[in-house]
Amino acid sequence: MELSVGSIVTGRVTGITKFGAFVALPGGKSGLVHISEISNSFVNDVHDFLSDGQDVQVKILSVSPEGKINLSIRQVQAAPAAQHSRPPRPQRTAATTAAAPSSAAAVPTEPSFEDKLKQFMSVSDSKQSEVNRHMAGKRGGRRRK
Repeated sequence: MELSVGSIVTGRVTGITKFGAFVALPGGKSGLVHISEISNSFVNDVHDFLSDGQDVQVKILSVSPEGKINLSIRQVQAAPAAQHSRPPRPQRTAATTAAAPSSAAAVPTEPSFEDKLKQFMSVSDSKQSEVNRHMAGKRGGRRRK
């Protein structure tokens, strides 16, 4: 049987390592499922998802000239529904841009970047002057005669 890139075949897990799992494919060939291609969720230990002798469906990602076959279980599984998807951003037009300042004045908003920067700088300056005063006392701020 000819293994072509993109095809989905059933294989058997023959070995598990810390970086993935080896799968025996039809035709006596073997391929590697990298740890990043095992599941859509984070995989810390391959043993949590696969076991020796388990039959799995894999997608053939690539076949190198040396005969190495890269496989994916993750791409065969249905993609999970996006749990934290954001709604698309509305397109800005000249009308919405012109209307924004008047509506922003009516509704209290978060401080602008410049306001946050001014506040940070004043807090930073006061802390720095306090540190300088403290260090001057430790240096022996007395003058020599």
